[in-house]
Amino acid sequence: MANADFPKLFELKDQELLQNHCYIHGKWATARRGQNFPVTDPGSGQIWAECADGTKDDVEPAVHSSHIAFEKYSKVTPRQRAQILLKWHQLIDSNREDLAKILVYETGKPLTEAYGEIDYALTFVWWFVGEAERIQGSVITSAVPGRRSIVIKQPIGVVAGLVPWNFPVALMLRKASAALAAGCTMVVKPSPETPFTALSLGFLATRAGFPAGALNVVTTSLENTPEVAEALCLHPIVKKVTFTGSTRVGKIISGLCARNLKKATFELGGNCPFIVFDDANLDQALEQLMALKWRHAGQACVTANRVYVQQGIHDNLVKALVEKSSSIRVGHGMGEGTTIGPVTTARGLERAEALVKDAIDNGAQLMLGTGKRHRVEGHVDGYYMAPTILTGMTRDMTMSCEEIFAPILTVYAFEDEDEVVTRANNTSMGLTSYVFTKSVDRLWRLFEKLEAGMIGLNTGNCSAAEAPFGGIKDSGVGKESGKDVAINEFMVTKTGTLTVEDHY
Repeated sequence: MANADFPKLFELKDQELLQNHCYIHGKWATARRGQNFPVTDPGSGQIWAECADGTKDDVEPAVHSSHIAFEKYSKVTPRQRAQILLKWHQLIDSNREDLAKILVYETGKPLTEAYGEIDYALTFVWWFVGEAERIQGSVITSAVPGRRSIVIKQPIGVVAGLVPWNFPVALMLRKASAALAAGCTMVVKPSPETPFTALSLGFLATRAGFPAGALNVVTTSLENTPEVAEALCLHPIVKKVTFTGSTRVGKIISGLCARNLKKATFELGGNCPFIVFDDANLDQALEQLMALKWRHAGQACVTANRVYVQQGIHDNLVKALVEKSSSIRVGHGMGEGTTIGPVTTARGLERAEALVKDAIDNGAQLMLGTGKRHRVEGHVDGYYMAPTILTGMTRDMTMSCEEIFAPILTVYAFEDEDEVVTRANNTSMGLTSYVFTKSVDRLWRLFEKLEAGMIGLNTGNCSAAEAPFGGIKDSGVGKESGKDVAINEFMVTKTGTLTVEDHY
C-alpha cells in the first residue's frame, strides 16, 4: 500500500514513510500468508489503516536476513557504526513532524506529547553514537608468573526486539540504538497497535546507511503476536531478546528464552509509589506529579501508581491536585488545546472502569472525574476517560496491587517514614519510586531503603539516556541506556590467556 492509499489525514511530507508491509532486508515485504490486520485510532475508535499480519512464517526470512547483515555489519569499525547512527539521528529528526502525526493516530497521545516522545527518543540515538566508540576490553597481569589475561568484547549476534505500544518510538530506539552501536543486528516486532512508526524507523535506518537486514520489522496482529514472539525467542540464530511489557508476558518470554539459555533483558511492569512528606516543597511535588501522572493518559510503566501523602498535608495536597487537574482538556490528540488523549486500547478503557468500580466498592472516595468512559464531541467512540482522582485508598483494592495504566490517580495517607517505606515496598514490583522531602538525610535513607531500580529524589522524571534504566524484583532484569551497562547487554566477553616466555 502506498501512502496515497491511506486516508487524507496522512498526507505526509515524505510520501514513502508510511507503508503497510513488513520491512525485511531493506525492502517492503508482504506477509507470507497475505493477510492484513486493522489498526484503530484510539481517539475516534475507528479503523484508519491495515497492516501486514506477519506470522511465524515471516520470522525465518527476517532472522536469516539479519544474520546475513550481522556477518558484514559486525566487522564495521566502531567509528563507521557511530557515523551511520548519527545519520539515522539526523533523518529521524528531519522527519519529526511526519513521525509525530503517525504516533498520534497509533497511540492517541496529544501531538505535543508525540513531539516530546520523538525528542526523548532521539537522546538515545545520540548517546549511543558516542558509546559505539567506547567499547573497551582490558589486559590483566596475572598472579601466575609469565601469564597475561586479555579481555575483549564482541557483538552477540542477531537480537529480537519486542516493543510495546505506549512509547513505541522511544523504546524501539532505546533498544535498537544500543544493539546497532554494539555491532548487532535486530528484528523488531512492534505492538499491533503501533506498527507504522516502527516501519518508518526501519526504513529510515536503511536510508541512513545501515546494511540491508540490519534492522528488520515484522508486524503482526494481536492474535498472531504469541506465535511470532515465540518463534523469535526460540530461533537458534537469535542470540539475545530484549522485551518491554507486562510482568505476566515477561515471565512467558523468560521461559521461552530459558529453554536455550538465551540472554535476555526485561523492562516490565511497575507499581510505583510517589511519597510526599510534610516537609516537601508542595509546589515542586505537585508540578512533578502532574507531569508524571497525566502523561499519555497515565499509560507509562514509571508513572505514579500509589501516591502516599503524609497525614498533615494530605487534605491540602488533594485539594490542589483536584484544582490543577480540573483544567486538563480531554480530546483527540490532533485537537487544538488537547492536554490528555484517550487510552490506547478498548480493553484498557474497560479495565480502567473496572479498577475504579472496585476501589469505590471497597470504600474509596471519588474526588474528580467519574471513573467511566468520557464522551468527546466529534469522537464519541474514542477510548476516553477524564482524569480521575480517588482518596481513601487501602491495600485490599486491586489498584493497590496492580499497575493502573490509565488516567487514575490514587491517594493514600500515611503517618511516618517507617510506615510508608513498608507500604511502598509491599509489592512484587520494583521499577521506580519517588520521594519528596527537603531532608537530605531522609532522601539518602529512602534511596537505600526503597526497593526499586530507579529512585526519583525530588523529581518525577528518572529516565535519561546517560543513566541506567531498569527495575528489580518482578519489574525486570538488566538495564537499558546508561554508560557501559546498556551496550554490554548486547556484547559477549571473551578472555584470552597468554603465556609469556621470561627472558629476564
